[in-house]
Amino acid sequence: MAHADTHSHVHANTPCSPQDVETFLAEAETLAAKRGQRLTKIRRKVLRLLLESDEPSKAYDLLANLDGEGAAKPPTVYRALDFLQEQGLAHKIESLNAYVACGHTGHKHSAVFLICEKCGAAEELHAVATNDALKAETAAAGFKVRQAVIEARGICRDCAA
Repeated sequence: MAHADTHSHVHANTPCSPQDVETFLAEAETLAAKRGQRLTKIRRKVLRLLLESDEPSKAYDLLANLDGEGAAKPPTVYRALDFLQEQGLAHKIESLNAYVACGHTGHKHSAVFLICEKCGAAEELHAVATNDALKAETAAAGFKVRQAVIEARGICRDCAA
């Protein structure tokens, strides 16, 4: 899951990825419980791997890093990822077919990702005006958005330097 680039990224989607993994895992557990759900051992491990990754993670990379957790098979990882997305704890970057953790558990939002074509980093952007414009334009078209992921490709600040 690591890239060979010389500069380092703290997390795959800084600043939206929580910086304190243990604190966020405890918050995620509390959030799930409040919603009548459980952050099972596998779900917790998949979330931890996303939080600790320096780039978006593919499901098979996560599976390879589960270190023998239970009888983990591809459907188990995909179910865990689906759960994390439903709970607002992760996003899927469709064009990369990869996942990142999200620390915005307090509200629903559309994800806007800046994807570096040079190093593969993906940063989630707080694009409030973009999200507001998308809501307004889709509402004007009589369309009710359930979920949106916007992906912008280019060169990140570290690679551009």
